[in-house]
Amino acid sequence: MTQLSRRELLGKSALGTGALWAAAAGVSAAPVLARQRLSDYPFTLGVASGDPLPDGVVLWTRLAPDPLAADGRGGMPDRRVPVTWEVAEDEAFRRRVRRERAVAVPELGHAVHAEVGGLQPGREYFFRFVAGGEVSPVGRTRTAPAGATDEVRFALASCQAWVGGPYAAYRTMAEDDLDLVVHVGDYIYERRDTETLQDFRLLHALYKTSPDLQAAHARFPFVVTFDDHEIENNWADGVSQPDGEASNEPGRFAALRAAAFQAYYEHLPLRRPQRPKGPSLHLYRGLAFGDLLDFSVLDTRQYRSDQLTENFPAGPRDPRTDDPGRTMTGATQERWLLDRLARSPARWNAIAQQTIVAQFDYDRGEGVSVNHDQWDGYAGARDRLLDFVAQRRPANPVVLTGDWHSSWVNDLKADFDDPASETLATEFVGTSISSNCSWAPAVAQAVDVNPHVKFFDGDRRGYVRCTVTPEAWRSDYQVVAAANDPSAPATTLTSWVVEAGRPGAVPA
Repeated sequence: MTQLSRRELLGKSALGTGALWAAAAGVSAAPVLARQRLSDYPFTLGVASGDPLPDGVVLWTRLAPDPLAADGRGGMPDRRVPVTWEVAEDEAFRRRVRRERAVAVPELGHAVHAEVGGLQPGREYFFRFVAGGEVSPVGRTRTAPAGATDEVRFALASCQAWVGGPYAAYRTMAEDDLDLVVHVGDYIYERRDTETLQDFRLLHALYKTSPDLQAAHARFPFVVTFDDHEIENNWADGVSQPDGEASNEPGRFAALRAAAFQAYYEHLPLRRPQRPKGPSLHLYRGLAFGDLLDFSVLDTRQYRSDQLTENFPAGPRDPRTDDPGRTMTGATQERWLLDRLARSPARWNAIAQQTIVAQFDYDRGEGVSVNHDQWDGYAGARDRLLDFVAQRRPANPVVLTGDWHSSWVNDLKADFDDPASETLATEFVGTSISSNCSWAPAVAQAVDVNPHVKFFDGDRRGYVRCTVTPEAWRSDYQVVAAANDPSAPATTLTSWVVEAGRPGAVPA
């Protein structure tokens, strides 16, 4: 493995030409498309919205007449293309409230990120794009509420390994009644030869061809953060995990990270502060939904210390996990999170992040066996977070987690080794959209020796539907019969409730 300092990582990006740096700043030297018509229908990857605010939202599309063209350019010419976007109060666009022009540039894969302002809080809107004489599908979005808020409904999603296009969970989700979707990572799964911007563009475009994924994006605003597979399995800051000579080449991982970040931004509804700068992308951020719910969206990959071991799914606990110098979030992000929790006026405080926070011992005997990629491998950092919750008492903290392809409900304890210790918060771990959990038996055989784990299921795919009111938080685990069979509706596997002021979930 090769480890680089953050300064080296930023300096050794193999992008070289500066074109992508210019694109990240919204600059393009390409000429404007002279003719208005494109080679074919350009909205093959659908439309999306994201990061809703009380007065606006970001709208997304990418022009790609041939989305899987081998060069990764989506069948587009090396030209800037004018794109018009429209927002209306009705699906027929009779009550249009905004209409403006953007420019899709080749340096950003002809992606469009239109940041719309001047909207009303807590309102439904419809949007579409026009380019080359063609009109996109109509999307629906919703702004965040402001002030007193009675209810927020959202889905928790993660881990959507490619299943050939049909995503049963997304098809069902698109028919649900939600205000937004929170996606906590593994939006794509990299392959061993995924290295260049072209490679990552093609992989994202492949996933985006799914009609079910497109339907969910067109129906709800998404709030997204990445985990590892958008870049490389189990990466950590400047550390590349794969074995072999390629992973040790100087600058190789910096270039890979820059390419992965660029393609990630190009294919998701993210705002200007999330534009990558080479191998750096500022992804952690906060979103408020009135006085009811505050989201702290974390990035637990880009700043973390390297994993101590690669044992899977678990191995003997390394004593260095308690080292307070080890970090999951980096010092700056950790201070940001704790400050945000301390200042939050919201009734509920959600921390949307990637890997399981709760301790889990896979060893039924006297030993302790943990997964070092999760917060168990960063126990000192977890202690700081939970000690803060115990001392400062932010209102009703709830952790939202993905990564582990399985459904969990966990009590976050003051002392995980003492079942009688205080429960400080609740963790809801959502199962995967489609990725299998081959290690489920290893978890199931140890659940009874981890009494703070209130529920576990590793067999079913789906999402978690969360309904938040001033009085309670309810999580319904929605599961599908088969990950790639959208003809069967989802059913509720289990439902759990946290009452305001009483940490810890109970069956609904």
